[in-house]
Amino acid sequence: MSVDATTPALTGLAPFVIASSPPPEARRRAAAAFLDTIGVMLAGASEPASRAVQAILAAGAAGPCVVVGTSRRSDAANAALANGTAAHALDFDDMCFVSLAHPSAALVPAALAAAELTGASGRSMLDAYVAGFELEARLGQVMNPRHYQRGWHCTSTLGTIGAAAAASRVLGLDVETCRHALGIAASQASGLKENFGTMVKPLHAGLAARNGVVAATLAASGLTASDAAIDGPQGLLHAMDSERRDLATAAADLGSRWEIVDSGITVKLYPSCAATHPPLDAILDLRRAHDLTADGIDRIDIDVDAITPTVLIYDQPVSGLEGKFSLPFCAAAAIVFGQVGIDTFDAAPLADSRVRALMRHVSMHVDPGLGAGAPPLTQARVRVTLRDGRTLTRQANGARGYPVHPATDAELDAKFLSCAARVLPADRAATLLGQLRGLERIPDARSMAPLLGS
Repeated sequence: MSVDATTPALTGLAPFVIASSPPPEARRRAAAAFLDTIGVMLAGASEPASRAVQAILAAGAAGPCVVVGTSRRSDAANAALANGTAAHALDFDDMCFVSLAHPSAALVPAALAAAELTGASGRSMLDAYVAGFELEARLGQVMNPRHYQRGWHCTSTLGTIGAAAAASRVLGLDVETCRHALGIAASQASGLKENFGTMVKPLHAGLAARNGVVAATLAASGLTASDAAIDGPQGLLHAMDSERRDLATAAADLGSRWEIVDSGITVKLYPSCAATHPPLDAILDLRRAHDLTADGIDRIDIDVDAITPTVLIYDQPVSGLEGKFSLPFCAAAAIVFGQVGIDTFDAAPLADSRVRALMRHVSMHVDPGLGAGAPPLTQARVRVTLRDGRTLTRQANGARGYPVHPATDAELDAKFLSCAARVLPADRAATLLGQLRGLERIPDARSMAPLLGS
């Protein structure tokens, strides 16, 4: 199941989406992604962006699909919209450094909504997740870094294609109908990085999830699209400023090599932009090793790769959302509080006088040597100059939770229970965790719905 350079890409992609058989390790990683994403979805359901989306849903008719973390039910498309927004609302959801996207924030809501329509099994959702993940990764290989650097948010652009693939698989579309679903999704793909640090960023994930479900259901209803919507002369790759236009080479090993196994998924252990994680690991390690305090620091210099400044765009954040994309704030908060968690981005920490004072002494510098031969946003070098004249240095290659330092099952469980505690009583959260640990064995995804609502 590969893409032939002599035919439109969708001719090869659709058979992979519908008929691929992921290996057990791919399903295992997808199951961990479901667990992690449902957790951050629960935690994010009460965030302002999520509430805004839920308010629109409340005005409409109820449907068969759960709006996670609430008592509401909605139609599949709008449930995916709400759940995708909630999944990304705290920026605590996972990352893929091949696609430069947050894959699960769109894939999980799309697969879950489609499964609630059909009564699909947990294993079907996992296979659908893997199919969507692999398509996003192959598109990312071809389109990035240029696509991302030009201002496109891959979570939304590539995520729309991935979500359409996942929904198509769960809904049981045939190959021809899946081709149309992916073609429809190509015209829905959008999302601008200029909206980072605002409520629109998590909305991007919700829109990708919703659009993927809509694309698949429209195709199932007979709506058709161009087979050249991805790689035609006016298709996705050309219009969205792809680094390269040859998808055939990147997709040639679909079904024989699995990116989800080779590159893995990055689990976030801090609820902030992934670009802050390597510096945060280094800063917190130095703080612990040397008992650092804010009043003992003269300055903090952080060397990063060339892409990081296009993401961490706020030097003086005025909201928690902006703080998640501010290296001065994250670095200063890590020193002052000794940790970076969900509450770090509340109003009080953001206004803390010790944090604001130290932020003025944090500088970000691009080092062209960083990132060479490594995925973007994964390397950093931190130099802390102390008032007593000493300089402490720590380099980070990836961060805790990244594929090179994967999160343990215990860390995933602890993160899930901490996130779920914002919405669910402890006993229900523990029961849900057990179900998600056995997701592949669940015969009907709808059985989880009573545990997912508030």
